[in-house]
Amino acid sequence: MYFPVSALLIEYLILTIVETQDSYGYEISQTIKLVADIKESTLYPILKKLEKAGFLTTYSQEFQGRKRKYYSITESGKVQIEYLSNEWIAYRDTIDGIIEGRIRS
Repeated sequence: MYFPVSALLIEYLILTIVETQDSYGYEISQTIKLVADIKESTLYPILKKLEKAGFLTTYSQEFQGRKRKYYSITESGKVQIEYLSNEWIAYRDTIDGIIEGRIRS
């Protein structure tokens, strides 16, 4: 995809992915890659930041003999999703308004 994706939008996407179902890093990265050319070296610091902010928690679970680190949404994370959702809608509506000629300076 041609349009760049900001770190804040990636945070929003991560939170919405994990809100639907607890996920591990690789699984999250594969979903994010549908809209952004993101490397795991970029993703994991964002996951760590969301965890440190209290929006995500983690737990380990064994899968085929290996431990996977799963991310789970917190109540604070759900509040953050609502905030970012409102911001996204306002941003998207403004972009659409400019493109459709409804908004001019």
